[in-house]
Amino acid sequence: MPTPILLLNCGSSSMKYQVIDAETHESHASGLVERIGQASGELKHRHGDEETVREGWFPNHTVAFGAVVAAFEEFGPGLQGVVAVGHRVVHGGDRFREAVRIDADVIAELKRLSQLAPLHNPPALAGIRAAMDLLPEIPHVGIFDTAFFTTLPPEAYTYAIDQELAKEHGIRKYGFHGTSHAYVSEKAADYLGRQGDPDLKVIVCHLGNGASISAVHGGTAVETSMGLTPLQGLVMGTRSGDVDPGLHKFLSSHGMTPDEVDTLLNKHSGMLGLCGYTDMRDVGAQIEAGNEAAILARDVYVHRLVFYIGAYMALLGGLDALVFTAGVGENAAHIRGPVVERLAGMGLTLDPAANEVRSREAREISTPDSAVKVLVIPTNEELAMARQTVEIIGR
Repeated sequence: MPTPILLLNCGSSSMKYQVIDAETHESHASGLVERIGQASGELKHRHGDEETVREGWFPNHTVAFGAVVAAFEEFGPGLQGVVAVGHRVVHGGDRFREAVRIDADVIAELKRLSQLAPLHNPPALAGIRAAMDLLPEIPHVGIFDTAFFTTLPPEAYTYAIDQELAKEHGIRKYGFHGTSHAYVSEKAADYLGRQGDPDLKVIVCHLGNGASISAVHGGTAVETSMGLTPLQGLVMGTRSGDVDPGLHKFLSSHGMTPDEVDTLLNKHSGMLGLCGYTDMRDVGAQIEAGNEAAILARDVYVHRLVFYIGAYMALLGGLDALVFTAGVGENAAHIRGPVVERLAGMGLTLDPAANEVRSREAREISTPDSAVKVLVIPTNEELAMARQTVEIIGR
């Protein structure tokens, strides 16, 4: 039975959307509204082989979603057959441990949680309200980036700060990219023929402009690199990842405000701060050209990743599969190669030829005698979201 789902992913000034069939995996249409709230914006709508671009003014998410509905009506395929709307919500706190059907109580809780994700949850709420106003007759489901990591044990999610203060403000490790980590770890189990194996130990490296790593034991997340916010952990495109917490005080003593420090670490650090490039293809080209800043940036990136992998192997008590996914993880052989080579002492052996293959299929890039399987598995967060939406509305 066809189960087309409309998926919404709202940022502060953008609205990404896609209609995907959770049963057939077919994408019927997709698009993006950009520059919401600015003087002029743009809507791109793709249906089949056709892409339509419309300029317009989208003062808020309500107007933007109205334009999306109009685009479906004018350019196809129409929303009449859509059975539900799935909304990506970055932060579900410790309340939402799985996807949930959205009602007034859920909206109230998401508003409360906005203090934990002031840049991410308010746009998601705006998109939810706009979609529920224009499509009130079908169910709406919230899918949370944090949900997969609600299984972390207390010793993993607890920060070593005053516990009354932590409880009062909800300060703990939450983790993000959970939809991708859940999907890819499940696909890894399928690839290895070990579905449902409680002893399967997998590390997933979700490497995109935002990057995170997780340790998954028997399908359950036990550790992840992102924390209270998506800033903690690995080196990313523009985010620093781990730094000494004392850096904030140090920079404030040199005249920077807390907001300026936050902007520095989130938007002007990471690969951008190290070498001036955020796209790993550009970094790779600069490395080939002998750019020393790019070489150092790559080395810092790899060092941090190897550091986390080694730590997670210790926490898991071994490892069955190391998995790379997302834009960088799936495509950047010049990142995967050095990472696996640095792990040779732990029994991982890279097949250089397999590592250079580009494919949208799950594949193995380790040698047959490698003590740990090294896999590249394309993520599909949209399909995972569609499946979760169908599961919730079917209950």
